[in-house]
Amino acid sequence: MWSNFFVQQEEEGRMGVAGGGQGGGLAGMKGFRGGQRRTNKMSDSQEGKIKLVFFVAIVGVTLTVLGMGTEFWVELAQPKNYSGNQTCQMAHYGLWKGCIRTLWVADIDPERTSCGPAELPGESNCTYFKFFTSGENAVIFKKTTNRNLNLAAAILALLSLTMMVMGSICIAMSLNKGVPFFLKPASFCFILSGVLVLLSVLIFHQSVLALLSSDHSIPLHHELSWSVACVGSAGAILIIGGVLFIFLALPFSPWQKCFPHKDSTT
Repeated sequence: MWSNFFVQQEEEGRMGVAGGGQGGGLAGMKGFRGGQRRTNKMSDSQEGKIKLVFFVAIVGVTLTVLGMGTEFWVELAQPKNYSGNQTCQMAHYGLWKGCIRTLWVADIDPERTSCGPAELPGESNCTYFKFFTSGENAVIFKKTTNRNLNLAAAILALLSLTMMVMGSICIAMSLNKGVPFFLKPASFCFILSGVLVLLSVLIFHQSVLALLSSDHSIPLHHELSWSVACVGSAGAILIIGGVLFIFLALPFSPWQKCFPHKDSTT
């Protein structure tokens, strides 16, 4: 009887060990699958690189908004002695608004032949363009703007802002979910926004040339102003940021060769 009891206890112990082994095996399989799933997550170093590139892209977005909201894309200046009195006139405008400024000739650099620059003190009269409302062309010093070119430049600028917002949303989702899946659409959005910004600048320059060629009765000196420099720099920065996002989205990022990730367990 005692021998049967010990045999039964031994068999139950073996079954318990076998059950524990099966349970451990299942737990190990679950842990392995979980480890496979966690390999799709971003590492801390990759997340830091994404945040760094995103900061670069945000700089481009800021410069674009700054340049688009100002009316210093181009300056049109009459000769400073054209009126034959103590004042002269110049104009500066952007995508949405134009200003006519009256400056004192005495404040202008003696070596400068044209009126300006726009930063000098004087009277200013600014009006918004009617391209987007009644469709009327603006007249600046007897010269008429080309409505189609100005509209095209403004629409491209607005489309570039839309692509910047979409790219920023993709980066925010990628950082929130911890997966690099959204880096590729974000890179596409930022590269396209940079290209649209540069196209907007080119078309705006063509609109300025069309304005100057519409009438030759008043000689004008023209030069692109600091807003165009901001927008042009922003376009280049956005394209660079989009290309860097493509590198980060690759399975083996080129950055890993330059900055290899060190395992914290070693």
